[in-house]
Amino acid sequence: MNTLSIAWIGLPFVVGFIIYLLPKLDRYLAFSMALASAGYAAWLFIDRSPLTLQLLDNFGVTLVIDELSGYFILTNAIVTAAVILYCWQSGKTAFFYAQAIILHGSINAAFVCADFISLYVALEVSGIAAFLLIAYPRSDRSIWVALRYLFVSNTAMLFYLVGAVLAYQTNHSFGFAALRGAPPEALALIFLGLLIKGGIFVSGLWLPLTHSESETPVSAMLSGVVVKAGVYPLVRCALTLEEVDPIVRIFGVGTALLGVSYAVFEKDTKRMLAFHTVSQLGFILAAPEVGGFYALTHGLVKSALFLIAGALPSRNFKELQQNPMSTPIWIALVMASFSISGFPMLSGFGAKVLTMKNLLPWQVIGMNVAALGTAISFAKFIFLPHKQEGQGSIKPGFWSAVILLIGGLIVANVVYYEAYTIENIAKPLAIIAIGWLAYLLIFKRTVIKLPRVLEQFDHQIGMMSLMLILLFWMVFDISIN
Repeated sequence: MNTLSIAWIGLPFVVGFIIYLLPKLDRYLAFSMALASAGYAAWLFIDRSPLTLQLLDNFGVTLVIDELSGYFILTNAIVTAAVILYCWQSGKTAFFYAQAIILHGSINAAFVCADFISLYVALEVSGIAAFLLIAYPRSDRSIWVALRYLFVSNTAMLFYLVGAVLAYQTNHSFGFAALRGAPPEALALIFLGLLIKGGIFVSGLWLPLTHSESETPVSAMLSGVVVKAGVYPLVRCALTLEEVDPIVRIFGVGTALLGVSYAVFEKDTKRMLAFHTVSQLGFILAAPEVGGFYALTHGLVKSALFLIAGALPSRNFKELQQNPMSTPIWIALVMASFSISGFPMLSGFGAKVLTMKNLLPWQVIGMNVAALGTAISFAKFIFLPHKQEGQGSIKPGFWSAVILLIGGLIVANVVYYEAYTIENIAKPLAIIAIGWLAYLLIFKRTVIKLPRVLEQFDHQIGMMSLMLILLFWMVFDISIN
């Protein structure tokens, strides 16, 4: 098992190199790698034996591979496979597929790392690969968005690296457990880097522009799996150190509310989905014990929604209300919207019920408000007009990708089938009904344009400084002993 796991971690980087040597096999090699990751994740769920690898003592690499890792790895595998299917006949070059698989591999590595230095390497590699994919169209706009992403990501990682060194000075270990007893500034700096990388709270306001302006398949990967590379370590730390759990949960609630507050007023489809990614990341952090299952559900549904949004006649909701889409696309859009809203028969329902059952009392009101905001946001999609011969730009691989993702949402229902009780069903349906009424009676006619000043690049560094002050205050308040 040890040898298999190490080989699986390194295989994507080998495959990425081979794609350059055999460009005619680029799609087949990339898709095969995604299937290999799906198979490895399935094996983790079957075996259910946590694996811990200490490769180079306290100075080296520590890997923890368990069921939590399995959920994130499976998400990465399915989303990557769907993106490759979507791009199958799009004329993408070997460069695109090679970078997609390198990104896939580095994200997988981040999902098994349990020490700060190997995690740093995985996050840096993923940041470079994501930068190259965002810049792939080579337009002025895409290059600027990619550079902006790279600058923010690298700045975050500088904070993170300083914090990792400070943690090492205390316990002479780079393992996540080294946070226990570490100086407050170490935890604050490490968490600041991860919050920025994961798109959490106001540190994540770089995310809407990046995800909305990237190509459709790249947006699907960014929202589906890339941001979770920053979220996973936060979940792992919360589960490893109970003292850290309150901080993670606080940011979970704040992020869920902040993201959905923007999403309900957004009139651009891709920006609305991007803001809602911020909100849904909050749901993962709000209940770390079950964050893996929520991450799987969110990754599948958000990737599907971005792919579907790329097939709509327009990105503007007002234009979509006057320009019907084709009925098959609308059905797919409604199924994905139902799942993320928590409607039964799709895994989003089970994920939300499980998350709500694992909240602390002080979190309940805020997370229910966020769930209500989710229903309002996606009512904008559900109540759009449609007709059998509607307009839309359909890629040849569109349906195979969307069917894979939505099929995954249906199959994942079995993870928490205990959710299907009358009480559990009634509450989400009531929240969805209230959300739909609120949308039809209030928000559909409301025109509020929220300022984008905090999204501007020159304000991002300032927001990092404010977040660092907030983290210092929180860490001093909750001592790590």
